[in-house]
Amino acid sequence: MRISEALASELIAVAHELADVARVATLSYFRSRELAAETKETERFDPVTAADRLSEERMREVLARRRPMDGILGEEFGARAGTSGLTWVLDPIDGTRSYLAGTPTWGVLISVRDAEGVLYGIIDQPYIGERFEGGLGRARVVGPMGEAALGVRALRPLSQALLFSTFPEVGTPDEGAAFRRVAPKAKLVRYGTDCYAYALIAAGQIDLVIEAGLQAYDVQAPIAVIEAAGGVVTDWQGRPALEGGRILAAASRELHAEALALLNG
Repeated sequence: MRISEALASELIAVAHELADVARVATLSYFRSRELAAETKETERFDPVTAADRLSEERMREVLARRRPMDGILGEEFGARAGTSGLTWVLDPIDGTRSYLAGTPTWGVLISVRDAEGVLYGIIDQPYIGERFEGGLGRARVVGPMGEAALGVRALRPLSQALLFSTFPEVGTPDEGAAFRRVAPKAKLVRYGTDCYAYALIAAGQIDLVIEAGLQAYDVQAPIAVIEAAGGVVTDWQGRPALEGGRILAAASRELHAEALALLNG
């Protein structure tokens, strides 16, 4: 759909208000000794906390006031249809395991999309105070070191690349085997940084993220931010990855192609 300059400004302002209220909600519980977690699944630990729920509730309250005609897809409270053709996709805490452990690599993911794809996204890390945004003409980070333009790293081969992932904790055995075809060829591999790894691609700090088992609310904000910074995000077949699943994010199309070939054997 056509997004006018006025509508773009409004959507950006609303997204930042969502991120602001989510910061307050998540920090009210972070590193609290009383924080407890339930699990969404019986076969593995898939945690949810009061902070996840409060963060999404506060964001939905903002949308009810500012953009009641828009749809919503949130991790904790599901989907609500809208009439405007726009949908807000919310992950109130991406990386709840990291949140529980007290590490500052979790984040709040906010994006807005139309029928064709994601228009704009925010990756917000409340504890550090960093906010990455991309789309609708924006590609920047604001944080303790001030404001800077986002931009991916210069082109380099896989042998010189920095690769981040949540493997081996996620994915099937076959997906793990595919990841292990790529990882030994990278210069450095690091694990477990959740959505913050995608922000690091956009900020020009790392080169690749490989994941599996993701949902739409896990990927749409990172897609917007990384693409605005000049990177590429697809599934493991090189197709659009808006609905999640297996994700390959790269700083360049050349590096993306090199990793994609190895993932597919």
